[in-house]
Amino acid sequence: MNSPGSVSHQPAKFTENKYIVTLVFVTSLFMLWGIAMTMGDVLNKHFQNVLGVSKSESGLVQFSIFGAYAVMGIPAGIFMKRFGYKNGVLLGLSLYALGAFLFTPAANAGSFGFFRFALFVLACGLATLETVAHPFVAGLGPQPTSDQRINFAQSFNGLGAVIGPLIGGYFILNVAEGAGNDLTSVKVLYQVIGGVILLIAIAFSFVSVPPVENAHAPAAGDEAGDGEPADSLNRPHFKWAVAAQFFNTAAQGGTWAFFINYGVEKMHLSARDAAYYFALSMVLMMAGRFIGTFMMRFIAPNRLLAGAALGNMIMCVLIAQNFGWISFIALLMLNFFFSIMFPTIFSLGLKNMGEKTEQASSFLVMAVVGGALFPPVMGKLADADIARAYYLPIVCYAVIFAFGYRFYRAR
Repeated sequence: MNSPGSVSHQPAKFTENKYIVTLVFVTSLFMLWGIAMTMGDVLNKHFQNVLGVSKSESGLVQFSIFGAYAVMGIPAGIFMKRFGYKNGVLLGLSLYALGAFLFTPAANAGSFGFFRFALFVLACGLATLETVAHPFVAGLGPQPTSDQRINFAQSFNGLGAVIGPLIGGYFILNVAEGAGNDLTSVKVLYQVIGGVILLIAIAFSFVSVPPVENAHAPAAGDEAGDGEPADSLNRPHFKWAVAAQFFNTAAQGGTWAFFINYGVEKMHLSARDAAYYFALSMVLMMAGRFIGTFMMRFIAPNRLLAGAALGNMIMCVLIAQNFGWISFIALLMLNFFFSIMFPTIFSLGLKNMGEKTEQASSFLVMAVVGGALFPPVMGKLADADIARAYYLPIVCYAVIFAFGYRFYRAR
């Protein structure tokens, strides 16, 4: 029993009972956009085969997906602030479904440009979901455990990232190999995806969402809260978080886009089998997020982030050497170390942002444009040597290391 005036030092709860249903539903959203993101990497290889585009041209698939984040980040944040988290989720799901349905006329036209437009619309939905879901899930409990909740939810993003290449490998690459490499499998698959997403949007419209606290408001007595709210976006830790997120998604976009190419060209795997290994790397990412969520109980999130960035710098050096299975295992391990980066950068960047949390979330989502700009550049190098192209992401991980090691503090 505590003596009068004493302070309880019990750990903060992960969440509260009133938020459990909402947390389950919002966590499922992380899985849905994980599926869509890694399906894009399968399409990257498929379009090379079917539409005859080069690696650098196929990198425009990622440009269409991640470019949508730059366009939709701020509008999604404004929409969320005005109409609330729930309506933001419904908007994101609606755009996701619309983009999936646009794959039908794109396949009928056999147009790479039309496919990129469909992906852009779909990714506008993903960008909206990400803008909303991160502060949403962070607010479903106390601030001290917001890092844990975001990493927990991102673990299911990892599950979606596993499912994506499995679906794509079987229903697109595998079926296409036996059917003359046409686009029918792509059209049918995305019709099904669009229908499922639409049903989920209808179901969520009936969910009752309790009032949500701002988990990133300044804590009582925190010096970071002493400044004017208008100055929040100028805080060094936030600007460094935006830079780190830009380079984080740049590395992700490049390394994922050419994973299947590496498996085919360096390991002499079929495109289908390389897609299955890509799914295995996503299993490692999912495991890394669960492990990282647990380790954050004992190790500061910024330290784990810096350690993961250092690990991936080493992996990239090994991949570039083309040591056979040693290099391919390093390619698989990239996702294990990558696992905690996106959610941890996001959460550290939102710390103590107060009234600017929604706007800050928009900028962190817009930073995902790094994934649009990097793959075409990496593709130019990959056209010459796919292994050597993996030297390029080292620059990205160096920036992430600097953020996690030194520039993460919310002053």
